[in-house]
Amino acid sequence: MTLQRTYLDYNASAPLRHEARTAMLAALEVTGNPSSVHAEGRAARALIDLAREQVAALVGAKPSEVVFTSGATEANAAAFTGHWETLFIPAIEHASILSPANASGARVIEIEAHPNGIAAMDMMTAVAAQGRAFAALQMANNETGVIQPVGEAAVHTRAHGIHLHCDAVQAAGRIAIDFQALGVDTMSLSSHKIGGPKGAGALIIRDGLSLPVLMPGGGQERRRRGGTENVAAIAGFGAAAALAARELERAAAIKVLRDTLERAILELTPEAIILGAEAPRLANTSCIAWPGKSAETLVIMLDLAGIAVSAGSACSSGKVGQNHVLAALGLMPEIAQSAIRVSLGPQTTVSDCNAFLDAWRAIRGERPASQHKVTAATGSGGPAHVSSGVH
Repeated sequence: MTLQRTYLDYNASAPLRHEARTAMLAALEVTGNPSSVHAEGRAARALIDLAREQVAALVGAKPSEVVFTSGATEANAAAFTGHWETLFIPAIEHASILSPANASGARVIEIEAHPNGIAAMDMMTAVAAQGRAFAALQMANNETGVIQPVGEAAVHTRAHGIHLHCDAVQAAGRIAIDFQALGVDTMSLSSHKIGGPKGAGALIIRDGLSLPVLMPGGGQERRRRGGTENVAAIAGFGAAAALAARELERAAAIKVLRDTLERAILELTPEAIILGAEAPRLANTSCIAWPGKSAETLVIMLDLAGIAVSAGSACSSGKVGQNHVLAALGLMPEIAQSAIRVSLGPQTTVSDCNAFLDAWRAIRGERPASQHKVTAATGSGGPAHVSSGVH
């Protein structure tokens, strides 16, 4: 008998949406090179143009500001393109920001984080920037889900002539984003975090901003990134972005599921800690520490029970190791090393949450029970609550 799987790792990668798959299959039937002027080429170009509009609409950008890349890691690395002399980088940023920053040769000033998970960007005003300065601030942290004060940071960076880049990978499709209103200079996005295919992403570059060419070549992507575009992946990215924009209102229902799941966990395990709970968070993300347990052991035991969750970024060679985000929050090692991330999505159901609770209870050495379950009077998308009685 095949063990039924429950997927609760949307922050690592979301399942491919039907709409994205359909758009990709249709694009694979288009023969032309999008740079060709004949009918076949124009058909391919039309698919890219549509996707550019769809991705731009998701984050409140102009289509002319969207540059398609192979993913958010490339987009983040490309944002550093230029001759920066000082880099302001929060310690809680994703590795795809930290690594190119440390390899840049520029002066790197590490921005600390408050215990609640919010980067202390006000540190920038107390440190003198030497020459051309660059700052990074993710829209929402990939581990804790804590939403960062990007708009406030943009006010400071503009006042001091500092370029501000925003990694919006986890936030896109989960909270409303207005690139124009935020005042950031560049922004990175990922396709597979919103139900599109892996291997596609975008760097949003504010119109009028002068950055070096990301990749020299044939002049594609308005001469910013050379190379024939991955038409099928871009089409799937666009379809996923359009769907994510329509489903933004579902965040409230996802939050109900997440919150009731957390309450059930805390009732079952009073010593557990929900990290980042004191700050604004993405509705889908829960970072749960179980002091005395190993995060690696928890992930493995849950996996054996058919539950997919994570501990640490999925971009760390597939292994569980020191979590730099939690370490940057100043957590005691026994807490940081016991934290797992549970991340929900539009397809997460009440049954998924209860499967997690059954597995969690089994790890505690208890038998599955109807007590401490998530229930919903109107189905998986409706209001949920924790039941403490027997049904």
